[in-house]
Amino acid sequence: MVKITIIGSGNVAQHLIKAFTKSDRTEIVQVFSRKKESLLHLVDSDKIATDFSDLKEADLYVISITDDAISEVSAQLPFENQLVVHTSGASPIAILNSKNRKGVFYPLQTFSKAKPVDFSIIPICLEAENQTDYTILETVAKSISNAVFSISSQQRKALHVSAVFVNNFTNHLYQIGQEICEEHLVPFEILRPLIQETAEKIQTLTPGDAQTGPAKRNDSTTIDAHLNYLTNENQKNIYKILTQSIQNNGKTL
Repeated sequence: MVKITIIGSGNVAQHLIKAFTKSDRTEIVQVFSRKKESLLHLVDSDKIATDFSDLKEADLYVISITDDAISEVSAQLPFENQLVVHTSGASPIAILNSKNRKGVFYPLQTFSKAKPVDFSIIPICLEAENQTDYTILETVAKSISNAVFSISSQQRKALHVSAVFVNNFTNHLYQIGQEICEEHLVPFEILRPLIQETAEKIQTLTPGDAQTGPAKRNDSTTIDAHLNYLTNENQKNIYKILTQSIQNNGKTL
């Protein structure tokens, strides 16, 4: 059984705590959080450390905090030659302090504390400095997920940028759609089946093959009508940029 300490109390940290607790191949030795109360619903009080000096020995230390704090926190850890990983998609393995063995344990998913997730289908991207440490990370990853990948820091950067496009930007477009609906007293719920079908199509089609709409058809009459209808300049600009991008993509096929 791999003994794990998690450093952090945010969305990713809390979901990892739940996943590792359920696994019969991992044990949560300790969790570090500046605010004990943020984790009392998941971990017994005596397993929550609020000072780095109170950290106990573990096989793996998982730093799951904001990217900007990873370097500083890894430097503050009061031990050496232990396996320390971060869960960031954007940060390279090199950001971790060199006094410990370094790795990355990146679950590629959007996490919200109140929304349960099925960890078994979440891709976990791993990186380590040597095969021995990679094997430890692989054992841990496979204990909670059926989708484990060896991904370098450079590849992970590409994945993270791609994830921003397909998740964060897409969600922002949902928000714009909701704002337009609400402005004109139309229930946003009417669009939910369309959103679902769009997501399901790319399980069997490439995004290029799944693309539809006036930009794909070069339907200039509809495009002009939409632009004339929109009064919000930000929405107009986004519409123009995305329309042009779809049309340019069509020209390169």
